[in-house]
Amino acid sequence: MAVFDVAQHVITQSGGIIAGSTAIDASTLATMQTTLEAMDVMPLFAVFLQTFIVRTLTQILGIIIFVIVYGRMIEIYLMVSMAPIPFATFGNKEQSMMGQNYMRSLFALGFQGFLIMICMGIYAVLIQSITFSSDIVASLWGIVGYTVLLAFTLFKTGALAKSILHAH
Repeated sequence: MAVFDVAQHVITQSGGIIAGSTAIDASTLATMQTTLEAMDVMPLFAVFLQTFIVRTLTQILGIIIFVIVYGRMIEIYLMVSMAPIPFATFGNKEQSMMGQNYMRSLFALGFQGFLIMICMGIYAVLIQSITFSSDIVASLWGIVGYTVLLAFTLFKTGALAKSILHAH
């Protein structure tokens, strides 16, 4: 538990540095409404269809991100439940590498949460950079692109944490 206490302390301390909001303000919504009101029926129907596709993709990506984050939690519980076996090898000189690799893996799991938080902070900054101007559809597809990027980077946080800490 000390490993996760250290990781939680690092994540908490860096949480104030990494902050962002993906909320859309009222002026942006008013600009979007004005742009949509100026369009004809057929372009509005095209926007509707693309918005439906974007909404569906975003929901699917949200489910994928949910599974990644909760899968990490289950992985932590599984690793901690097996702790007595590798810790028993610390006393044996020939088998102590098993315990050392286990400790590296625990630290990698703990700091994977820090990497996930960094990914979320970068995602919030990227989403804030999208401007909803006259091309609303391009802005929506930009959001989908950034969400795909987020899902991909969340998949890679485990491998990155293990490679940094040289865990197997």
